Amino acid sequence: MLRISELKLPLDHAPGDLPAAIAARLGLAEAELLSWSVWKRAHDARRKSAILKVYIVDVAVADEAAVLKRFEGDPHVRATPDTAYRPVARAPAGQGLRPVVVGAGPCGLFAGLILAEMGFRPIILDRGKVVRERTKDTWGLWRRSELNPESNVQFGEGGAGTFSDGKLYSQIKDPRFLGRKVLTEFVEAGAPPEILTEAHPHIGTFRLVTMVESMRAKIEALGGEYRFGQRVADFEFARGADGTKVLRGLHLHTGEFLEADQVVLAIGHSSRDTFETLYDRGVHIEAKPFSIGFRIEHPQSWIDRALFGPCAGHPDLGAAAYSLSHHCGNGRTVYSFCMCPGGTVVAATSEPGRVATNGMSQYSRNERNANSGFVVGISPADYGSDHPLAGVELQRRLESAAFVAGGGDYFAPGQRVGDFLAGRPSAALGEVIPSYRPGVRPTDLAPLMPAYVIEAMREALPVFGRKIPRYDDPDAVLTGVETRTSAPLRITRGPDFQSLNVRGLFPAGEGAGYAGGILSAAVDGIKVAEAVARAIVGEAQAA
Repeated sequence: MLRISELKLPLDHAPGDLPAAIAARLGLAEAELLSWSVWKRAHDARRKSAILKVYIVDVAVADEAAVLKRFEGDPHVRATPDTAYRPVARAPAGQGLRPVVVGAGPCGLFAGLILAEMGFRPIILDRGKVVRERTKDTWGLWRRSELNPESNVQFGEGGAGTFSDGKLYSQIKDPRFLGRKVLTEFVEAGAPPEILTEAHPHIGTFRLVTMVESMRAKIEALGGEYRFGQRVADFEFARGADGTKVLRGLHLHTGEFLEADQVVLAIGHSSRDTFETLYDRGVHIEAKPFSIGFRIEHPQSWIDRALFGPCAGHPDLGAAAYSLSHHCGNGRTVYSFCMCPGGTVVAATSEPGRVATNGMSQYSRNERNANSGFVVGISPADYGSDHPLAGVELQRRLESAAFVAGGGDYFAPGQRVGDFLAGRPSAALGEVIPSYRPGVRPTDLAPLMPAYVIEAMREALPVFGRKIPRYDDPDAVLTGVETRTSAPLRITRGPDFQSLNVRGLFPAGEGAGYAGGILSAAVDGIKVAEAVARAIVGEAQAA
């Protein structure tokens, strides 16, 4: 097969135009194309009056070698790469203890799946509930201001990504096409087949729920075992012959001791109590940068018109998304984060007495507003301490202040952009109706963030308004606070994916500081599962 990239056609091109364009690109007659299929499809909206569809296609022709020779050196015509996933090992007949995966978010889900497919029969623990029960608990916070600290947006089957836009793309390098394995499994579990071909695929919350259930059934059919409502309270280590710490098992909050010597730690970026336990037990942790700020909302129609011009509303385009960044005069960078077209701002706290926000969309992306994190990058030098968990304490302080500013009942503090730029509290909201539930109380957001964050935001808003008209409209709404952009720490690991100072402990995904988003977390889960398999097989061979 040949892979052709950068094939551009008008937005409303006829079905027959694509094979004709393929043949023309290769200098062949259309009849010489044996078959073709779309690998990826995107849009080029730089010229709003003439938006283009951009394709990557795979093509079969009679003499592929001759065609490749003619296009030698052309990066847009090359051999189609092999994207099939191949297991790295099989469970040995003498396998000892079963591997354990802690966490059932995207990382833990794919770690469990890969281990199950290789015959290792993993045990998957999650402190929360199955996804449908968890969804009911989450609605309890959104509708009645009732928080369940063990079952919420952060904790439970599916992880934090379940209540998000369900974006399935990332900036990670993926030479083995592990992302394709993730997408293929999602389609098998019930995701729309279009996610395989869209350049920026997404799923949405409702579809993620049924997919997670389907993948759980597959893992169980392969010998895996799920245990919900099982929080890891402590870790037990021993000393190996060489003096290195060696994992011996997990103490669960129920009092049970689970013997384990290979554990994937896919705990997510909000498992603050587990971070503290790991630190207390001497597991190597270091602070890392993350970002803080607010959510910003605009009517989706404003964003569509700004980015798509006269093509706004075209069924092939859907709701417009944006990505913005600005380097400020004070040295800070302000950027959009986790942009959710046609979505809602959601209550995302996991601890009582705190408010944290996130964004969520359904597959249709047809809610009234667009929302995005409007955040500023910070580093460990900003945390006020050199303690590895200082970033966690900063998150808590900001979220506690937001809880108080919102009225102490999980309402969020909010402010009109016009008032924020003018440095005055909002007494009421305007044209833009905030989507956050339980609700938003107008106030002054500036006291909730460090002064350098507010200064950078006030500089960036007009800049973003020049890029996207009405972005800095006085009635756009800011809702606080956005603090769960990523883990503010890294549970450091070596090239074998094991903890730097505990053999048998495999930090993974967002909570360990090695991923950001559904796809990258899932890919990291695959890599870590493969490392666990190699470790088990190696030990079996050594024995």
